[in-house]
Amino acid sequence: MPTERISLSVPNVQGREIEYVTDALSTGWVSTAGSYVSSFEESVARFVGAPRAVACQSGTAGLHIALLLAGVQPDDAVLVPTLTFIAAVNPVKYVGAHPVLMDCDDSLCLDPVKLERYCKEECAFSEGVLRNRETGRAIKAIVVVHVFGNMADMVAINDVARRFNLRVIEDATEALGTKYTEGPYAGRFAGTLGDFGVFSFNGNKIITTGGGGMIIARRSEDSDRAAHLTTQAKSDSVRYEHDEVGYNYRLTNVQAAIGVAQMECLERFIDAKNDNYNRYQTLLRQVGLPALWPFRGGTRSNKWFYSLPLPEELDRDRLMGQLAEEGIQTRPIWGLIHEQAPYADDETYAIEQASRFRSSILNLPCSTSLTEEEIVRVVEVLKGLIG
Repeated sequence: MPTERISLSVPNVQGREIEYVTDALSTGWVSTAGSYVSSFEESVARFVGAPRAVACQSGTAGLHIALLLAGVQPDDAVLVPTLTFIAAVNPVKYVGAHPVLMDCDDSLCLDPVKLERYCKEECAFSEGVLRNRETGRAIKAIVVVHVFGNMADMVAINDVARRFNLRVIEDATEALGTKYTEGPYAGRFAGTLGDFGVFSFNGNKIITTGGGGMIIARRSEDSDRAAHLTTQAKSDSVRYEHDEVGYNYRLTNVQAAIGVAQMECLERFIDAKNDNYNRYQTLLRQVGLPALWPFRGGTRSNKWFYSLPLPEELDRDRLMGQLAEEGIQTRPIWGLIHEQAPYADDETYAIEQASRFRSSILNLPCSTSLTEEEIVRVVEVLKGLIG
């Protein structure tokens, strides 16, 4: 086995992280208060062009808060993709609601055609409320995941949401920096196109704080309430009075210090992701292997993950094992949500594409620190195994 392992997606912390963390530690502000928290919020808000951003403990926590702010109640329904990480859907259960698991289109993101068809054919819209004809449940929101940094079709999805009075929650946890470059949303970033957007700073994301998230809201009153709910709904910080059930969801000052340094590098990281994606494409084409999965036209994607579609006759899991023996870490797409034990009894709708992608896509190493030599090695090993 080669001595140098090529990992799938590792953090890149070669900026001013140590300097800022040391400064945060020197002040004694290490928990959920401190200047770096507000600096990090301001940096993310400024980058995506939002009036405010609210830091939180994780992307999952951010989605939980967004569902509460969207007015989702116990026994309501929420339209969600089945092709996503389970953390995008679990918060629906946290609030006592029911997910309706939907198919994806060729972008790997929620299919707006099937979304519209479901609303028209399976539901009735009356007095501003969309209800499933069979269950009678009110459908309150759509969770849209920008899978692997690929922009979902937000023009079509928002059109459906407007017509059926649905709140749109963008899971942009993998898509910080992805934006439209053409069309009605030109210049607008993923996470700012719905009613709410959520980012993640987990260790494998394009920037990291070790763990953490950020909430964006279209309305200032929702941002204010997000900040309130994530700090235990403290209405009087001196006398510790609370006016509703809140959550211990705030980011720490030490984590935020890392985040401030990472934000200084974000555009450079996006450039690296795009450059390496293009290197892969050139080399794959030269050796006659399939091209990486494309990203939506009219957008600048952060190209967080590089997905390689495999021929149906190829055993993807066997190939993963062979690559691991060569010191190359790869990953499949997640198990589909409707196939997971906690969701076996939940409603599904017209799932076709997701099942095909589930078994045929392999994600290749894509760290922002990935070198050209490492890309060459990955392609050479792939060529030897499947060429």
